[in-house]
Amino acid sequence: MQGSTITSPADLGRLVRAARKRRDFSQQQFADLAGVGRRFLSELENGKPTLELGKVLKVAGTAGITLFARDG
Repeated sequence: MQGSTITSPADLGRLVRAARKRRDFSQQQFADLAGVGRRFLSELENGKPTLELGKVLKVAGTAGITLFARDG
């Protein structure tokens, strides 16, 4: 398992886009699978910083991306 440090919304967006493309899904197909709209997925992949966290986590999980937090 490879780890990546996420320091911006754009970093997470790039990870989501790469995971979607590895699975050969269109944005619409992947959005449907994750239970979000295509526009939301597009905004996430493009690094929009003001998206709803619950939906972001849902998409990340669908993409197989595990997020964790560390104090310090």
